[in-house]
Amino acid sequence: MPQHRPMQTPRPVAHSGPTPLPPQAREQRGTTLRQRLAELRGTAVAPRPLDARALAALAANPGCRRRALLDGAGVDKAALATALGSPAPFGQSQFAFVRGNAFEAKVKADGGTELMRLLHERLGGGAEAPREVLVPDLTAAGPEGRAARTALALREATEAGGWALLDHPMLALEVAGSPTYLEPDAVAVHPDGTWTVVEIKSFPMIDGSADAAKVGAAARQSAVYVLALERIAELTEGVEVGHRVLLVCPKDFSNLPTASVVDVRKQRAVTRRQLARLTRIEDIAAALPEGTTFDPECSPQQLDAAVESVGATYAPECLAACELAFHCRAKARAAGAVEALGRSVRGELGGLTTVGAVLAAAAGKEGDPADPTVVALRRAAALRAEALEGSAACR
Repeated sequence: MPQHRPMQTPRPVAHSGPTPLPPQAREQRGTTLRQRLAELRGTAVAPRPLDARALAALAANPGCRRRALLDGAGVDKAALATALGSPAPFGQSQFAFVRGNAFEAKVKADGGTELMRLLHERLGGGAEAPREVLVPDLTAAGPEGRAARTALALREATEAGGWALLDHPMLALEVAGSPTYLEPDAVAVHPDGTWTVVEIKSFPMIDGSADAAKVGAAARQSAVYVLALERIAELTEGVEVGHRVLLVCPKDFSNLPTASVVDVRKQRAVTRRQLARLTRIEDIAAALPEGTTFDPECSPQQLDAAVESVGATYAPECLAACELAFHCRAKARAAGAVEALGRSVRGELGGLTTVGAVLAAAAGKEGDPADPTVVALRRAAALRAEALEGSAACR
């Protein structure tokens, strides 16, 4: 006799990922977040735009919730550091700024003729030399309007099938759940549909090579632009965003432009991974005490309490990339945090988080004798004492 099995209620299918919000809910949440960020920086304070250089520095330290929030809210960290009594003594000089603008204007003169010649010479492939170059007008109201106009101009130039040069386009990239607008020096469109980022710098290229540290910084900055371009390319058919960017610099000690090609695949992969690790800004803001503000007009005591309410991940590398680094360094030193000694040292010390705990473990006063870190510290202390005794005996 055949056996009849009871009917089972079908199980609901589990969908991976968060449930998408309806457009009205997304718009309301975005408005609420913008209001909250305005309150954090001060309702009368204009937001400071987050450029690619700052975004690359943020991606290099994704664990720093403090910088993620301050940059996402558009807080002027230089003004904040000054109000806290720890001004950052670095930044681009006015002379370098003027020199850079003059060199960029020279490179882009005559509709970018010299720039397109360098581009074809280095990255032209089998395409014919550019004779007619389309330079679209990217004027629009506000950063959102300019970003939309840039995306439309890129698609139109690609469909036209010729050379095109977009001067200071506006690109959009979502960072920690908040839109960020970026402005590269230029983006070139090839006849085959390739988009190439052009980065113009005023540091010299001597005998075909430039300072490695400055080239590395330019590569990290360009990788951010490549990521933003890839967002537009996802919605455009027949487009490839080039992983090689054109770096244009003065030749030797002259003001004549020359160029080299920089492969940014490694920087692009690292930046994408690090940006994905950033905690959403709205989550960080939701954890702050009521009434927290970073308005520079507040008293130093209020600002210090506001800054300390957001966790930071300090490292000595921050001194070259963040205006608030000197304040964070002073706090780390006052607390005896091992982070002030560098990431590599911090990684070697395991569960020992303060300099006092490290010294106590080395002296045999604290620490688990079975801990390899404690064993290594005590061995190092013994060798140091032995060396000092030998030096004293030789005198």
